[in-house]
Amino acid sequence: MEKRIESPARSVKPMDIKLSQCFIAVDDHDKALAFYRDALGMEVRNDVGFEGMRWVTVGSPAQPDVEIVLEPPLADPNAPAADRQTMAELLAKGMLRGVILTSDDVDAAFEQVRAAGGEVLQEPIDQPYGIRDCAFRDPSGNMLRITQAKK
Repeated sequence: MEKRIESPARSVKPMDIKLSQCFIAVDDHDKALAFYRDALGMEVRNDVGFEGMRWVTVGSPAQPDVEIVLEPPLADPNAPAADRQTMAELLAKGMLRGVILTSDDVDAAFEQVRAAGGEVLQEPIDQPYGIRDCAFRDPSGNMLRITQAKK
């Protein structure tokens, strides 16, 4: 049986909440940066080193308010070594989540990323749920999908 979650009646003004940042774990910032900047065409917005770690922030020029933070697999400096090792192993297996991007021309985006050396997981295909999409792995093993609404 499907459980439905009912939202409470709204007696207050709805909040304007938007996505600002999402985080992707990477094991080599320079390789990740080359992929996100050169293959996907994102701009570098910040590159910060702190306490032996590095965070690189990238984003689409078309979405100046949304950023992807490329961070170490476990950015907590107080995390136990065993936890760091577990996260590194999960990343190496491609078990951590990536992101879904959108494009007006998924086929052209696919060709651009493939030509830049992106690891192809799925060539562009029409999906039964109303999109055309393709999939790649970034240099750290994260899956990235590029979607386009079917016309």
